[in-house]
Amino acid sequence: MNPTFFDQFMSPQILGIPLIILALLMPSIIFPAQNNRWLTNRLSTLQWWTINLFTKQLMLPINKTGHQWSIILTSLMAMLLTINLLGLLPYTFTPTTQLSLNMGLAIPMWLATVLTGLRNQPTTSLGHLLPEGTPILLIPALIIIETISLFIRPLALGVRLTANLTAGHLLIQLISTAVLALLPTMTALSMLTMTILLLLTILELAVAMIQAYVFVLLLSLYLQENI
Repeated sequence: MNPTFFDQFMSPQILGIPLIILALLMPSIIFPAQNNRWLTNRLSTLQWWTINLFTKQLMLPINKTGHQWSIILTSLMAMLLTINLLGLLPYTFTPTTQLSLNMGLAIPMWLATVLTGLRNQPTTSLGHLLPEGTPILLIPALIIIETISLFIRPLALGVRLTANLTAGHLLIQLISTAVLALLPTMTALSMLTMTILLLLTILELAVAMIQAYVFVLLLSLYLQENI
């Protein structure tokens, strides 16, 4: 079977054991463990400063009731960010290019925010399905439209993350293949293409961080709407 560009998104296996489990465990493995120098270690200090800054910004528009979600959302952000960045290294596998994984993260988190709203303030949560002042004739159509848009939210979360990371990885592989193909015949053009590849790699670093932040930010907005 001839290899294709999409083979990089297949979950690698050794002796029939999928390595996606190891890839998902990497964020917890690379973070330093607690020891006697835990608070004085520069890397740990930088990590905790970044986590505290992100948590404050994320929880700022949410009332105190929603602050119990801070650990969940911050941990999700750290996991997605680490997996996305590690996936840009050569000969690595990016679990977040799999739609099944992203939907497995998006649907339970979205459903938890919806159920929280229905439990704490059912009238307000259901009121989002019908804007105030809607004409009577448009009420059935608007309720259907708002319900569909509500159920599309987790799908949009998962597809957005998958599509952005998949497109970036494909572009990097296509351009790197062009660099190797042009190198023996047109060296100058190959060097120019390599420059474009370097700029694209820097862009993908930014995309990996932004997509992790957007995923968690949208979840916090859904939470804010239901609290």
